[in-house]
Amino acid sequence: MQNLSSPNKPRNTILYLVVAALLISAGLMIFDTKSVNEKEITLNTFVEEAKSGLISKITVSNNKVNLELVDGAKQFTNKETGTSLYELLGQAGVTNDIISKLPIYIEDSTSSSFWSDILISVIPFLLIVAFFGFMMRSAQSSNNQAMSFGKSKAKLFDKEKQKTTFEDVAGADEAKEELVEIVDFLKHPQKYRAMGAKIPKGVMLIGSPGTGKTLLARAVAGEADVPFFNISGSEFVEMFVGVGASRVRDLFTKAKRNAPCIIFIDEIDAVGRHRGAGMGGGHDEREQTLNQILTEMDGFETGTNVIVIAATNRPDILDPALLRPGRFDRKVVVDIPDLKAREMILEVHARNKPMAKNVDFKKVAKGTIGFSGADLENLLNEAAILAAKNNKKIISSHEVEQSIEKVLLGPEKKSRIMSPKEKKLTAYHEVGHALIGYLLPGCDPIHKVSIISRGMAGGVTWSRPEEEKNYVLKSNFEDDLAMMLGGYVAEEIFFGETSTGPSSDLQRATKLARSMITKYGMSSLGPIVFGDSNDEVFIGRDFGHIKNYSEESASKIDEFIKKTLEKAYNKAKELITKHKKTMTEIAEDLIKEENINGEDIKKYFKGITVPPKEKVVKVEAATDE
Repeated sequence: MQNLSSPNKPRNTILYLVVAALLISAGLMIFDTKSVNEKEITLNTFVEEAKSGLISKITVSNNKVNLELVDGAKQFTNKETGTSLYELLGQAGVTNDIISKLPIYIEDSTSSSFWSDILISVIPFLLIVAFFGFMMRSAQSSNNQAMSFGKSKAKLFDKEKQKTTFEDVAGADEAKEELVEIVDFLKHPQKYRAMGAKIPKGVMLIGSPGTGKTLLARAVAGEADVPFFNISGSEFVEMFVGVGASRVRDLFTKAKRNAPCIIFIDEIDAVGRHRGAGMGGGHDEREQTLNQILTEMDGFETGTNVIVIAATNRPDILDPALLRPGRFDRKVVVDIPDLKAREMILEVHARNKPMAKNVDFKKVAKGTIGFSGADLENLLNEAAILAAKNNKKIISSHEVEQSIEKVLLGPEKKSRIMSPKEKKLTAYHEVGHALIGYLLPGCDPIHKVSIISRGMAGGVTWSRPEEEKNYVLKSNFEDDLAMMLGGYVAEEIFFGETSTGPSSDLQRATKLARSMITKYGMSSLGPIVFGDSNDEVFIGRDFGHIKNYSEESASKIDEFIKKTLEKAYNKAKELITKHKKTMTEIAEDLIKEENINGEDIKKYFKGITVPPKEKVVKVEAATDE
């Protein structure tokens, strides 16, 4: 990248020169080094001293007569122009004998006086010129800053500093394949043009936060032998209308000048939101910026080898014109990694970490279902921090397991003191969840039960799926609802009343029951979606919005939600009442131990028939013969 010198350097040099000139001028105009210790006398005093023989040296410089006395004192006086010193002394009555004995020296001060006069007269003029020059440079610099307000802030990729390649990206094979093709197109365009293929205009990377969209863009920058411009969508937006559009024009002008090249716009939803969604009409700053991007990507000008890569985690709010063919031709979905992808990602992030041999990445991947690439990187980083904190040389499976719990549940609050009554209430509450989760086949296996406070929760019941789930059955939701209400029912049965502890459980259960009916059609109301599936609210679009179902349907929805929760409540109450003795035994042990693993819970159910957990059924697609 180009190394530009600081713009303040010449300005500081001029300032130093001005100060130095001022000091020199002031010294010449105020101080006269030859007359600092000299005393001015009259001509009569000079004549008397000459007659008395008190003068040891006389120096005549123009009209000034400098005297040096025998005792070392220095004096001076002035004579008339055109009158010689000898005439002056003779007219004053000094004899020729005395005049002949006086040590008189004539000094030629023409040159020194000339340069002194020049210096004194020129320096103020130079100071005035320097002052005005300094002011003009400051004004010009301010003008340049104002003119550069609409310039693009895109940063050109530095190949020497950037080390990310496609080898550093794991678990996104399909996305990598799409981008490898783009890089190959830029490196060998003739191979594709021979087949009549045109270079894609844009690639939209779509995925949840932390799935590796920016990482993929960095890998493209590391692999491509072309200029790579990187900018965030928010850097286009300013408070002044038209600035964002100007920056877009400047960015694409630079890109076309360096074509073939790649432009990467991160978080494009900052400027690419649906037009007409706001209350301010279509002439605000953001919409003008979007219009300029649309024009630059697919306007009248053709044949420019500029590829735009953009990333967003909200494709549903982007303007349709941005996603049509000719603008962003390809939409690459970067999904949450599956089991194999998580294992590969863990191996990539463990390269520079001293991992113990007992760390099984496959086992860790099984226990981190739903984790994104950023979550897995953070997981190993937390494990490394924990190992360093404990003064260990390697990262063992113990640190990794603790890090999983910390990332999912939050750090343990062992310093939080609970009274015996609160501890007992928490234990029975959590065991209520664990009992239902262990007995019902649709719930995920119980991994751990704890009454140690974590985050906002007083205790934790942690269930973990054994395998990936792409679809969830209605029976799974019903069992999950019963498990959510397990703590509420346990408090009611064992303490005769409920506390504020189950409040978050009730909120989650109500939300899930409503989604079952309004989003998934899991009710007798039929396969109907009630309400808008998009939760995003736009003031302009939704101002005065009317729900797409009647009050009668709303009443039925409320009724089915109540029935669904009552069914889950009765199921939980039946199981806890039936296994009340077993639950008491588990709760008492939990009060003493504070933590019980999922494997240890099995011993409490010896002799009790427990249905096996449901497995994901793989159905092969039928083919027409």
